[in-house]
Amino acid sequence: MHKLFSSAPVHNPTATTTAQTEVKTTTCYMCACRCGIRVHLRDGEVRYIDGNPEHPLNKGVICAKGSSGIMKQYSPARLTQPLLRKAGAARGEAQFEPISWDKAFEILTARLAKIRATDPKKFALFTGRDQMQALTGLFARQFGTPNYAAHGGFCSVNMAAGMIYTIGGSFWEFGGPDLERAKLFVMIGTAEDHHSNPMKMALGAFKRAGGRFISINPIRTGYSAIADEWIPIKPGTDGALFMALLHELLKSGLIDRPFLQRFTNAPQLVVLDEGEREGLFAFDPDNGPPGDGRNPHNKLAWDLTSNSVVRAYPEGVQEGRALALEGRYTLPDGTRVAPAFQLLRERVETTTPEWASEITGIPAERIRELARELGETALQQAFELPIPWTDAWGKRHETTQGRPVAFHAMRGLAAHSNGFQTVRALAVLMSVLGTIDAPGGFRHKAPYPRHIVPNYRAFNDPSMVKPNTPLNAAPLGFPASPEELAVCDDGTPLRIDHAFSWEHPLSAHGLMHNVITNAVRGDPYEIDTLLIFMANMAWNSTMNTMEVRAKLNAKGEDGEYKIPFLVVCDAFQSEMVAFADLVLPDTTYLERHDVMSMLDRPISEYEGPVDSVRVPVVKPTGQCKPFQEVLIELASRLKFPAFTLEDGTRKFKDYPDFVVNYQAQPGIGFLMGWRGKDGTQHLRGDPNPNQWEMYAKNNCVFQYHMPQDQQYMRNWNQPYLDFAKEKGWRQKNDPVQLAIYSDTLQSFRLAAQGKTKGRQPPEALRDRIATYFDPLPFWYPPLENAAIDTEEFPLAAITQRPMAMYHSWDSQNAWLRQIHSHNYLHVNSATAQGAGIEDGGWAWVTSSWGRVRCMVRYSDAVEPGTVWTWNAIGKASGAWHLAPGADESRKGFLLNHLITEELPFGEGHISNSDPVTGQAGWYDVRVNLRPAPADDGPETFPQVDAMPIVPGVLGGARKVIAYFAKRTP
Repeated sequence: MHKLFSSAPVHNPTATTTAQTEVKTTTCYMCACRCGIRVHLRDGEVRYIDGNPEHPLNKGVICAKGSSGIMKQYSPARLTQPLLRKAGAARGEAQFEPISWDKAFEILTARLAKIRATDPKKFALFTGRDQMQALTGLFARQFGTPNYAAHGGFCSVNMAAGMIYTIGGSFWEFGGPDLERAKLFVMIGTAEDHHSNPMKMALGAFKRAGGRFISINPIRTGYSAIADEWIPIKPGTDGALFMALLHELLKSGLIDRPFLQRFTNAPQLVVLDEGEREGLFAFDPDNGPPGDGRNPHNKLAWDLTSNSVVRAYPEGVQEGRALALEGRYTLPDGTRVAPAFQLLRERVETTTPEWASEITGIPAERIRELARELGETALQQAFELPIPWTDAWGKRHETTQGRPVAFHAMRGLAAHSNGFQTVRALAVLMSVLGTIDAPGGFRHKAPYPRHIVPNYRAFNDPSMVKPNTPLNAAPLGFPASPEELAVCDDGTPLRIDHAFSWEHPLSAHGLMHNVITNAVRGDPYEIDTLLIFMANMAWNSTMNTMEVRAKLNAKGEDGEYKIPFLVVCDAFQSEMVAFADLVLPDTTYLERHDVMSMLDRPISEYEGPVDSVRVPVVKPTGQCKPFQEVLIELASRLKFPAFTLEDGTRKFKDYPDFVVNYQAQPGIGFLMGWRGKDGTQHLRGDPNPNQWEMYAKNNCVFQYHMPQDQQYMRNWNQPYLDFAKEKGWRQKNDPVQLAIYSDTLQSFRLAAQGKTKGRQPPEALRDRIATYFDPLPFWYPPLENAAIDTEEFPLAAITQRPMAMYHSWDSQNAWLRQIHSHNYLHVNSATAQGAGIEDGGWAWVTSSWGRVRCMVRYSDAVEPGTVWTWNAIGKASGAWHLAPGADESRKGFLLNHLITEELPFGEGHISNSDPVTGQAGWYDVRVNLRPAPADDGPETFPQVDAMPIVPGVLGGARKVIAYFAKRTP
């Protein structure tokens, strides 16, 4: 028996144990990368985790997080049974009594049934970084509530929406850099967690092959540390850099004109005359209604060969045409027009390197050199692959044109209130170089590219919110015009988070960060029950953390909570658990079935679609139950149409049965591998009762390699477009012309200007819409700058996710805590010395919204106008089963205390988010520094009362040590 403080070894490392070990494969969930892993078990318990060399994503590579999954499985912070807040106990006190699952389902079923039978929108379901949004979204739709969203609104919806509305795809799961064939790689605003192991592998091969790597980031950490050149930039100014690069490329002619003429809307003619068509594309009235975001192809271009107007599609791409990219023209009916590219030229005339240098801090000459390097590499080092392909207009191309300039960008661009237009500027920059889905450039991953605008309209009809009635559309989607907004007749938001309203029209992922504030205020209405899954809204997933914690406890004049019932589903004793009325203990990723589906967030590679699964490798701990199973059970009890048969009995036995048998359309289900009754069909086919077993036997992953002639230029590759429609990935098989100019954005601007007859925004929002819904990309300062004194708060403050932790998921991981048990504020040495703060000393960091006390570390790997720290290391005392005196709470701190979830707006307030998408402006906050006197205390500020241990948690360090000790050979 091992003694706790004994010096004797816990186990004999020389003992042979191979014969006793069983190996199972599954998919990692220690971050969002979703690598293949092998789990080594002995006596039914996890002993070791390594990478699966037969997995197409990571090919055996594993990181510190992935190999530490064993410590997540046996974390002392694990919840093991359902809990109900004790009568008379206040939220936040973590006073619970254990209950059975039968009782938990009884409580939830009765409450939800009453809401659904009266006013379904009073139920809100918001989920964190889950990977089953196709299921959670379906649950909300079947319930009949529009109040559903996932984490994207406070993560990177600007990246997704900005690029999807421009090129039909995006970075992250949807596409990425082709480093295998690139010669120049530019990474902007990307921390260590995107795309983790595959990115490390690709970067290693790229550098060995002689590729040049430039990192543009306020901070030189992670990937940037191995860059050939680091270009420091001020946070929130990347859009100005892109506009200056466009200025230089267009000025020097280093652009891919044939690509722009054939594959983008650059030559399409924009109406210049004032009126209801101003700024929209001209159209041929004999060819049907005008092109718009849903049906974009009835547009016109000017043919220089015949000096006349032609239909942009299809005549404009026929042989012998030479479409104008510049100039101004007059149509036969007298309408004045100009090619979209001409308007882009005019837009960037003033965005010179000198202009951008003042904003970004990058010398003007370096901006010129970068533009020249980009253009010359893309055009003068171009190559062709001997891969023939046929475009959407029937032209056969004998080779595929390579453009060896690749970009990668993520949250550093997205998490600003100017992020949508910044990302648009990057996408346009990539487009003028001809890099979209070209070898060596940006490559799509199936099921992308989507249509521009994707044919997924979010629910927007208030009259359809009816008792016991599913919605007629999914809660989330991509609006193409003001008519598709989720607003009531008076223009007020239909949703509790104000998503898809005039405040944030293109909020494709919702605004999770405003749910609690809006619900407490009753804006636009009160709700009854809020169900939160895996989102730490009482700590690191919330701006203005202390105020939000107070709002979770807010009561009305009747003495009742303003959010009457709060349900939290989590696997661990997080800060959010303390505020729950009902706690549902989730399983870990090693205990459940999961699906990384083509209906949701697959792990596709460039060569073809890939989906994957998780299968249980150990039994659930205690009474833990997968949240997926909870939803299937509730949906069956509440008799949702999609989950019940005609006689009212349940349609699906459990979640695995649902995954196999649910079909979004005939032959299309959650999994695309081994379909058909005998498992011989792929991509599309009837349900296969043995599908889970087939995945388990094949490393829990299915990969389909598309023919080479479908692997590039997929926006315009007719065989691919036909194939994608046939397999259910796309609703249309027509080409996806890149949106250099966005008529979708212009349609909102026209409404704001009162020039159209349809829906109109409230008067207070007209200028906001008209300003930010510009059809061409532009740069503007983050919105917070206008609400504060930037001279009083001269420093930008940002966070990064550490490589060894993902959000707060690993706060309870014994191994990873040894790498990051607390965090510092990293400050340029000159900046810190100028503020009188010593290296390792304590400082007060103050914004207009709050202040923290923390320790400072000097770093010359951060530009002087920026301070930064690791995200989510600091913890509330006692949370995550950490000792009240743990480093995480006494030395660690949370930058969120300095960030506001709302900004002043007119006589009221508005979300601190991008005005286009609702992306949370996490990285907009500005601060000042001053030394903290010694008598201020040796711990961070603010502090909260220690959270007590809740009933049923797995246990402390003794149990972890005992786990190893009892297996000493």
